[in-house]
Amino acid sequence: MVFTTSTWIIPSNHKWSVYSLMSMMNTQSDRTSGRHLKGFNHTIVTLFTLIIMINAMGLLPYVFSFSSHLLFTLTFGLPLWLSLICSAVMYDTKSWIASLLPGGAPDWLNPFLVVIETISITVRPLTLSFRLAANMSAGHIVLSLIGAYAAAAAITNMPVFILLILTQIMYIIFEMGICLIQAYIFCLLLSLYSDDHPSH
Repeated sequence: MVFTTSTWIIPSNHKWSVYSLMSMMNTQSDRTSGRHLKGFNHTIVTLFTLIIMINAMGLLPYVFSFSSHLLFTLTFGLPLWLSLICSAVMYDTKSWIASLLPGGAPDWLNPFLVVIETISITVRPLTLSFRLAANMSAGHIVLSLIGAYAAAAAITNMPVFILLILTQIMYIIFEMGICLIQAYIFCLLLSLYSDDHPSH
């Protein structure tokens, strides 16, 4: 009875919201070439849910925010990016190397374009990880500053204290939206990187 409750009980609002987020990410991943890679959609959806939960937990007081550290975000971005590159090279090396050169470019510009494209592909995991870590760090810094000013104003100026508390509540709600958006952007970019994979 415990294990089969999801089949005969109407899903709660919590389950419905989680399922809707997961199906949204799955639909987005289906629009890219990642749908041809076995397990890619499941990996992206799982990563999306995990990053949302970690970002949201970082908003709780006295909870260490993992997603605001570059080492944590690199452990997600670097292996997934590298696995897409390795899979593309092993699947069709010639096609992947040919994708480094955009079509229709003049011959004298080709060596520079290959170098630029190689650099842009190489820095993808860094930009992906920096984006998530920097945005989450900025939010936590603002929240800590507002909290410090509110603590100082609680003793001297009560109207300013109430204003700062209301501001912090509104900013926490705003940060909850940022948690969702940053998780979506992280997984969206990973799914878009799969478009460079040679198709079947």
